[in-house]
Amino acid sequence: MNVSRSKKAFTQARRVLPGGVDSPVRSFKDVGGTPRFIARGKGAYIYDVDGNRYLDFCQSWGALILGHAAPGVIRAAAAAMNAGTSFGAPTESETALAELISEAMPSIQQLRFVNSGTEAVMSAIRLARAYTRRNKIIKFDGGYHGHADHLLVAAGSGLANWATPSSAGVPESFAQETISVPYNDIAAVEKAFAKYPQEIAAIIVEPIAANMGVVLPQPGFLLALRALTLCHQSLLIFDEVITGFRLGYGGAQNYFKIRPDLTCLGKIIGGGFPAGAYGGSKKIMSLLAPLGPVYQAGTLSGNPVAMAAGAATLRALKMAGVYKKLNAKSDWFVAALQDKLTPLGIQVNAIGSMFTLFFSPSPVENYAQAKRCPARKFAQFYHKALEQGVYLSPSPFEANFASLEHSEKELAKAVSILESAAAEAGSAGLIS
Repeated sequence: MNVSRSKKAFTQARRVLPGGVDSPVRSFKDVGGTPRFIARGKGAYIYDVDGNRYLDFCQSWGALILGHAAPGVIRAAAAAMNAGTSFGAPTESETALAELISEAMPSIQQLRFVNSGTEAVMSAIRLARAYTRRNKIIKFDGGYHGHADHLLVAAGSGLANWATPSSAGVPESFAQETISVPYNDIAAVEKAFAKYPQEIAAIIVEPIAANMGVVLPQPGFLLALRALTLCHQSLLIFDEVITGFRLGYGGAQNYFKIRPDLTCLGKIIGGGFPAGAYGGSKKIMSLLAPLGPVYQAGTLSGNPVAMAAGAATLRALKMAGVYKKLNAKSDWFVAALQDKLTPLGIQVNAIGSMFTLFFSPSPVENYAQAKRCPARKFAQFYHKALEQGVYLSPSPFEANFASLEHSEKELAKAVSILESAAAEAGSAGLIS
């Protein structure tokens, strides 16, 4: 496969961009080799600057549930741009998208638009601390909620212990307000509340973990979190930046029938444009300026082009039968992958149209188990698949996504290619 132009583009990018990228995982650091510089996308495919075509299961990290360059989204965004790209003033498009979200997720009576999932989470936690008048936050090992200082932490030396910074530039004092415990471990959460019964403002959790790879909550886990937060008068924050509008029209909270206090959204709600949001009850949201003392602002928040693209996406997803179609073909795809790859020592963790391939002989249910999967095996497998035209998320700890544009024929082709890639890696002694 010729990637000479991508190599040249990467060399040029590294002169002016740290690592040649604007988000670390794009650099292919986890898999090695040359990152593909993408020229365009259409439907289920992306095309790099060398003209190579890939069946895309990254889909802009889950944002493009309708596929690349969805005609309705493009029309809506173009119409909005023709009217002006930004005003720094209220527009009706913000209200229209907010109403769609609130209708889909009854836990969100009011919301505030921001520009990214990181902003949404950072702001929701500030709001939770103000509402409860407490400082500490519980998160889960391997859960990524953006790059705000107090969330870039690793687990401490013991269960429910202080967390430590996992990034340079994060002061210890910031991290010490964050408690990191194992995902799917209710006993660890209970221990944290026992140790700090009046100090925990909120639990933040991905209802389906998708940043340690797709890891499902064990039965009763999310319900137990809801019960513990109610008992201790803390807030439950669902980070649905990835799961929001992915499993169904009401997000993971509707899927699991659990009502969080605050919800963070991103990706799909922007229709491929930068957008995030956080929301909850009017009582909590009324603490935000200009109504209350919690300050948060953004020049481009609620950008009219992003709002138009997001609304067009949600209206398309709201149509009857959309999720039934998406999830049915995704279920077939996952079952076929499991049939072919499980005998080769690859676990296929999946729910709906989200999936991750773990090189593990046993189930992966938390971050510690995910980290034990050999990265070298994944990297070799990744490049075997890439050479045959399948583009997966370039990290063993990320989710992959099917879109409405992935046809049954294309999914069947992907199964064949991924089986072949696994077999080739295995023949080289890379899969035990």
